[in-house]
Amino acid sequence: MAFINENYLKLKAGYLFPEIGRRVREFAAANPDKDIIRMGIGDVTQPLTPAILKAFHDGVAEMGDKNTFKGYGPEQGYDFLREAIAKNDYQKRGVEITADEIFVSDGSKCDTGNIQEIFGDQNIIAICDPVYPVYADTTVMSGKTGECQSNGYFDKIIYMACNEANGFIPELPATRPDLIFLCFPNNPTGTVASREILKSWVDYALANKSIILFDAAYEAYITDDSIPHSIFEIEGAKNVAIEFRSFSKTAGFTGTRCAFTVIPNELFAYDQHGNQVAVKPLWMRRQTTKFNGVSYPVQKAAAAVYSVEGQKEVQQLICYYLENARLIRESLTESGYTVFGGINAPYVWVKTKNNLSSWEFFDKLLNDTNVVGTPGSGFGPSGEGYFRFSAFANRENVIKAMDRIKNLTY
Repeated sequence: MAFINENYLKLKAGYLFPEIGRRVREFAAANPDKDIIRMGIGDVTQPLTPAILKAFHDGVAEMGDKNTFKGYGPEQGYDFLREAIAKNDYQKRGVEITADEIFVSDGSKCDTGNIQEIFGDQNIIAICDPVYPVYADTTVMSGKTGECQSNGYFDKIIYMACNEANGFIPELPATRPDLIFLCFPNNPTGTVASREILKSWVDYALANKSIILFDAAYEAYITDDSIPHSIFEIEGAKNVAIEFRSFSKTAGFTGTRCAFTVIPNELFAYDQHGNQVAVKPLWMRRQTTKFNGVSYPVQKAAAAVYSVEGQKEVQQLICYYLENARLIRESLTESGYTVFGGINAPYVWVKTKNNLSSWEFFDKLLNDTNVVGTPGSGFGPSGEGYFRFSAFANRENVIKAMDRIKNLTY
């Protein structure tokens, strides 16, 4: 008899974005004449830039020449990419992260889920509410929770409410967690954390022997010089944090797949006897056992992001999407909505009107304006009554969508 992992049965509904896709497909099939504008899933729309594309082509050409062909590469990534990341994303900001602390992967989504494999099931996890649903779902899958309660919360997870009252910034938990997921710039609310706020979290983790799992996938969208791009800009963070970064929203790699995780040499966890255990070798062991690395052409393309031309081109991409966010934010504000985010982040967080639930607003938008967004409740119970718009659509569609929403009647 083959037994299943019954933790999966605790997940009461399908993953948020496939459910959105299902509803949109059904609507499109029933209304083939409708022009649907998708601003829900955070997928980019602008193509890879010339410098990145050229490097990608060059990498593919090398794979077709016996003198430059590459077979298995290092599971943790080629040195040329790891060194470029260390120099440009960290050392230029005064953060001493070295190439050997960087692990290249095929996505931050994978890494934020897989990282729990190296931590014991007895760990208590803290997550923001609302937040990217992968953190909670993979915690459930890994067996670190109890059942889902009627209020949508899982036993044994510490939920840190993020709402208008606290500016969508979580308060330090009264109950001590072992692992703390933080995401800034935040998905879905678009908020950012100041240096003082991040310092309070680092100090809390140091005092409680906790580890912060810091998702910085959208750091490239920070335009305020006072806001840290990395948690490692905070003193002491290398002793208590792991950072996740991605090329997906920074350089258009959603379909190309490349990201990286940073685990400092100074980071330690504990065995059941209280002995310190270095975390980095555990992740190295996991990756070398279960992962064969990102393809050479993709890593070569990622390295081109750090070239002079690549940096100029990527900055233009980011400015394009931030302009979309501005248009969304200002248009929705003019239409009478309460709006958050969209300044240092590519997401705009909106309060629904007339006390509509998140999914009711989703259906109303889809049916009345043919615009797709993301229901806030899909990011956690505290997201109920809110809605997320992604700024990654084409400019023409952003303008068209906002014009349609202006004419929405209740």
